[in-house]
Amino acid sequence: MKKLLVILTISLTLTSVFVNEVFAQNVLDGVYVKEHYPTRKVIPYTHLREADVMWATRIWRKLDLREKINHPLYFPTEPIKNRRSLTQVIIEAVREGSLTAYDPLDDEFTMTLTKAEIERKLSFIDTQYIESPDPPYDLQMTVIEEDFDPANVKEIRLKEDWFFDRQKSIMDVRIIGIQPVTDNIDRTTGEVRGKEPMFWVYFPEARNIFASAEVFNRQNDAERRTMEDIFWKRMFGSYIYKEKNVYDRLISDYMLNGIDQLLEAEKIKEDIFILEHDLWEY
Repeated sequence: MKKLLVILTISLTLTSVFVNEVFAQNVLDGVYVKEHYPTRKVIPYTHLREADVMWATRIWRKLDLREKINHPLYFPTEPIKNRRSLTQVIIEAVREGSLTAYDPLDDEFTMTLTKAEIERKLSFIDTQYIESPDPPYDLQMTVIEEDFDPANVKEIRLKEDWFFDRQKSIMDVRIIGIQPVTDNIDRTTGEVRGKEPMFWVYFPEARNIFASAEVFNRQNDAERRTMEDIFWKRMFGSYIYKEKNVYDRLISDYMLNGIDQLLEAEKIKEDIFILEHDLWEY
């Protein structure tokens, strides 16, 4: 009799779980099934001949994810059903092997990081002595593993080429690399000790992944954009911290004052605009 009751109880439990799962699968969180963005493809770059590049320069710029215009790339700090932050998308793709991670000091993409090196950047392992819950309550060495928090990445660096295409008579830009920069946090005090570049990612390789990653649209929830749209349409705020030069130096190397650095960055941007403008006759 007892065995029969146990069997009936288990059967009813499994049935209720199965029914709940069926009901959960039939729930549509919205008024329509979203099919467009998960299947988005990238717009291929137009063919560019070396002979058509009349002028070119290389620019490095920083995106401060704390700026309001960049919030769609920073939030959500925790993954939700259909949205992840830019850092979460990059880290997941690097971990599963869809993206190649390159050395953070090598923006020419010649030195790749091994899987072990990537995991050392994305996880923190420490040992602590914790009191045993059982007698004699002595201290035992315990290994504690802490996963990387994407919310600590508040800066993104871009490497891009600006060029004038005389075949189309336009100034164009192509992003070459993207690099997340995390806060260097002291594990004992919790204080931020500075910035720590994580790794470089080859941007053309990441475009297919960004094309299906939704971002929030403040004006229209039915017209969700993707991260590829954000970069393609230049819908982000940034400032230049380096232009290609014979000394290979940063702006901060010859402009020590913060305001002077921003003015120099604006001057570089203005020079590119004036160059394009002066190539036309009115």
